[in-house]
Amino acid sequence: MQVILLQRVAKLGQMGEVVNVKDGYARNFLLPQGKALRANAGNIASFEAKKAQLEAHNLETRKEAEVVGAQLDGKTYIIIRSASDSGALYGSVTTRDAADAATDGGITVSRGQIVLDRPIKELGLHTVSAVLHPEVVVKFNLNIARSVEEAELQASGKSIQELAAEAEAEADFEIANLFDEMGAAQDGEDLTRD
Repeated sequence: MQVILLQRVAKLGQMGEVVNVKDGYARNFLLPQGKALRANAGNIASFEAKKAQLEAHNLETRKEAEVVGAQLDGKTYIIIRSASDSGALYGSVTTRDAADAATDGGITVSRGQIVLDRPIKELGLHTVSAVLHPEVVVKFNLNIARSVEEAELQASGKSIQELAAEAEAEADFEIANLFDEMGAAQDGEDLTRD
């Protein structure tokens, strides 16, 4: 099916281009969301009449998105979740969680604007993209942790696995010292018995 794009669509084309797409993609996504019109003589004439108005509206929304993008770009938001000792989350962090974290931080973002490269299912720092406008994409970070203290440690560069390994090594060292002290005490008792 041929359609006229009313706005830039990633991996498809710019505003005003007539492109061929699969019928289902046009019927189920492009047309209902107002991103395109069917390419027929009436719609082409209608688009040409409204082209200046659409371009002005696109420019205005892009400027607004750039302002919000400048505030959001590179920020880090903390999300507290329950997780196992190995760092695996009980559940996952979704686009809604990311949007809520940004909104709680003072920047209004809808969950439809958030793009996750892969599901977030473990503790740590994760980079997330926000498509604020077809031409404005920014990245921000989510710090997923079990507590605020743990989030601060992760922000300083330590992973949950490193923290767990350090705690285990410290416990092993303390146990080894305890056994050394007990062994030394027993050797001292053996010497006094002779």
